[in-house]
Amino acid sequence: MCPSSISRRNFLAGAICLSLAFVLSPSAAAEAGGKPWVLFEGKAGPGKGKHVVFVTGDDEYHSEEGMPVMARILAERHGFKCTVLFAINKTTGVIDVGTPDNIPGLEALKTADVMIIFTRFRALPDEQMKYIADYIDSGKGIMGLRTATHAFKFDKPGAYQNYSFNSNDPAFKNGFGKQVLGETWVNHHGGHGSQSTLGLLATEAAGNPILRGIKDGDIWGSTDVYAVNLPIAGATPLIMGQVLSGMKPSDPPAPGTEDPVTKKMSGKNFPMMPVAWTRSYTGPSGKAARVFNTTMGGAMSGSHDWDSAGLRRLLVNATYWCAGLEAKIPATANVDIVPGGEFKRGVKPQDVAP
Repeated sequence: MCPSSISRRNFLAGAICLSLAFVLSPSAAAEAGGKPWVLFEGKAGPGKGKHVVFVTGDDEYHSEEGMPVMARILAERHGFKCTVLFAINKTTGVIDVGTPDNIPGLEALKTADVMIIFTRFRALPDEQMKYIADYIDSGKGIMGLRTATHAFKFDKPGAYQNYSFNSNDPAFKNGFGKQVLGETWVNHHGGHGSQSTLGLLATEAAGNPILRGIKDGDIWGSTDVYAVNLPIAGATPLIMGQVLSGMKPSDPPAPGTEDPVTKKMSGKNFPMMPVAWTRSYTGPSGKAARVFNTTMGGAMSGSHDWDSAGLRRLLVNATYWCAGLEAKIPATANVDIVPGGEFKRGVKPQDVAP
């Protein structure tokens, strides 16, 4: 079954193609106050009054491109107020994913209802990490995308070194990814750059509101399936990642091999790995946070997961759930991309305006 997607022509018409785009309204630019982040005020919708903060900064999957697109969908189609934070070069002030130790504006998490994090190997200073740690302990909703399983990497001692993906702290083994999201970086399971991912609904997730309006085959992405250690502690799988033999949604599943004696199958799809799941995290405060994680989500520059309306719908639905609004998830959420102007690395967020 082919996934829901939008055509290249539609991307061009929306000024969103291989280099994904976004644009600020004058009001959003003014409210950002010339600071190095982006604010999208929510319009009418069930999310009105809820604040979503996006923490971006990865050097591989272009979270700085994809997350503003998601923020605009949430703000304009569903009413959520959205703040998008970026890795910023300390000298030039431009978006620079090669700066691992600076994401200004994290104090926005003080008023957030949902944190959506898509970072990779960040080494933030203690004063910035404190906002993230305090939020995680607040009991409010948390969403991780793709490389958030290895969101942090601290090679030097610090107050938050245990958040590192390879942490050896017995009380926080494998850091934020493992302890909060449910898994750290393990390995590529599908062939990186040669085998894409088709999403199939997990049997354990029947009736889950996050899957409202989504069916087998709606979700496809050119990013490969990540390996995870099964089962993921305390997790409910939502979407299983079928490894395809190639880079098109019409490609067949990667084949398996049958053992002549046991008749059991082995191979990339035996068993399949979950690519989206939910779980709960309780920190030192004793407050339980709703957690949604997906190992999909690469943006348009080289990774085409955002072509998939099914994936966009999954993330929008999951935002509702993380915010405690699952009863308001639409039967088929509007996930049409909001057209915008050109966006690329190397610009100052406050300068990307009409």
